[in-house]
Amino acid sequence: MSLLSELREADRVRALERFRVLRPCVEDGVALAKLAREHELRLRTLQRWLHAYRESGLMGLARKSRNDRGRRLVSAEFQQLIEGLALRRPPLSGAAVYREATVAAETHGWRVPSYHTVYRVIQQLPAALVTLAHDGSKVYADRFELLYRREASRSNEIWQADHTPLDLWVLDERGRAARPWFTVVLDDYSRAVAGYALSLHAPSSIQTALALRQAIWRKGDAHWSVCGIPDTFLQRSWQRLHVTPPGASRGRTSHRSGLLDRGQTARTRQVERIFETTNQLFLCHQPGYTAAGSPPARPVLSLPELDVRLRTFLVETYQQRVHGETGVAPALRWEVGGFLPRLTDSAEELDLLLLTVAKPRRVHPDAISRAIATWTQHSRPTWARTSSSATTRAIWLSCVSTLAIRFCVGRSVPS
Repeated sequence: MSLLSELREADRVRALERFRVLRPCVEDGVALAKLAREHELRLRTLQRWLHAYRESGLMGLARKSRNDRGRRLVSAEFQQLIEGLALRRPPLSGAAVYREATVAAETHGWRVPSYHTVYRVIQQLPAALVTLAHDGSKVYADRFELLYRREASRSNEIWQADHTPLDLWVLDERGRAARPWFTVVLDDYSRAVAGYALSLHAPSSIQTALALRQAIWRKGDAHWSVCGIPDTFLQRSWQRLHVTPPGASRGRTSHRSGLLDRGQTARTRQVERIFETTNQLFLCHQPGYTAAGSPPARPVLSLPELDVRLRTFLVETYQQRVHGETGVAPALRWEVGGFLPRLTDSAEELDLLLLTVAKPRRVHPDAISRAIATWTQHSRPTWARTSSSATTRAIWLSCVSTLAIRFCVGRSVPS
């Protein structure tokens, strides 16, 4: 016979609590019906407790553990079948998985499980595995991949760029209300703003190039010394910025430009943080500010006026303010070590660094023949129209064909 001391602490406490309920009946003869009303318990429950106490004492009041506790009464093969049904795409409901599993069990002669057994197998599947199976690898990466946080060890080692629409309305060149876009280039090490751009147009590689050009070149402001070519430049996946380092063929400069996808690195939080800082310390005090979810405010400032105020805030407030993560003002941290930033020899060479590749164009197969027919009909000179010589007409068609080819190559002609 087992001893009470051999039970778990929770089982001993439960046995003593049940005996405390039964004690008036055992020692004083109080009716179980009265005890059931006082303790809000079922009479049948108290009768079962009393019978167990008289048979085994306090040991009978302790909850008996099952021998098969923690084990399912299904085979490993059948469990894999249930898991495979639960991970099917498009996903099945729990009831559908149970019906499929029941049919499979009857077909193979296995024991038909209860719905609760199937449900427990489904619930114990790892959430990451379910997300990967049902939603794909991209959603899985956003939710469950470990974020790799590579801290830059010095200034200008890593720059990153991002765009956001400002919570503020301005007047465009025609006096109409418009919401500007804010593009910022941030130094990863110092958190200093290397460059920015305001525009009324949607984010594009052009906006990124304008902000990056300002970031790289000298500002002409003693309070804004951030400049130079970064070792690595990261941007969100808006449009790819093509960077052609000057003198790359001569091995002068090495530069990497990449795309930064949402959810794949914790570095995006730095840019998002400066957006929040700008919104809380600057935009909310400007005319035309509109909080999220509020109707648009009446615009007062023009885009150049906002640009002047924003530059003053970034240079005189943000850059000089102690950063919460680094504990140092961004402007001071960028100058640590007294390094010499890399620069191009001239502004013209910097423009070559930020060249964008033209969009590819497709020439339709019949573009040349159509152009020949059009030019032959409308642009034929008098000597070609009036001449009856076959040689003259052949010379004219040859000239037209040559011009048409030069015109159509690299251009798109609508079908």
